[in-house]
Amino acid sequence: MSMLKEFKEFAVRGNVIDMAVGIIIGGAFGKIVSSMVNDIIMPPIGMALGNVDFADLKVVLREEVLADPAQGVEALPAVAINYGMFINTTLDFIIVAFCIFMMIRTINKLKREQPTAAPAPVTTKECPQCCSIIPLKASRCPQCTSQV
Repeated sequence: MSMLKEFKEFAVRGNVIDMAVGIIIGGAFGKIVSSMVNDIIMPPIGMALGNVDFADLKVVLREEVLADPAQGVEALPAVAINYGMFINTTLDFIIVAFCIFMMIRTINKLKREQPTAAPAPVTTKECPQCCSIIPLKASRCPQCTSQV
């Protein structure tokens, strides 16, 4: 019973809820960026490079083998290195990383722009003879009576 209570306290903490909201929004943002890369950015780049669809770029290591029971051949899937998808995913990452960088940069700028309190004016000084603290306007030290 105490474990259930402890879990409830953990789950309703503000930090956990904030983290969950951040993860959900981050996932949705990732889908938006993927769509932007795949549907908006890459088609013009592909067209400029001679109508290339980056999602279809790959190096085929082994063609698909169809099953032929008469010859005792089993079906084998094609094996390929999909470097076009890797380019799309890398571009997704760069865009997301840049957006996060810009957000953090803005947040840091907002933190820096907060006005700092002006230092308090100096109202005391140290007596050169006895090293006690005396008022700035004092002409004699109240401790050792020397002139300052």
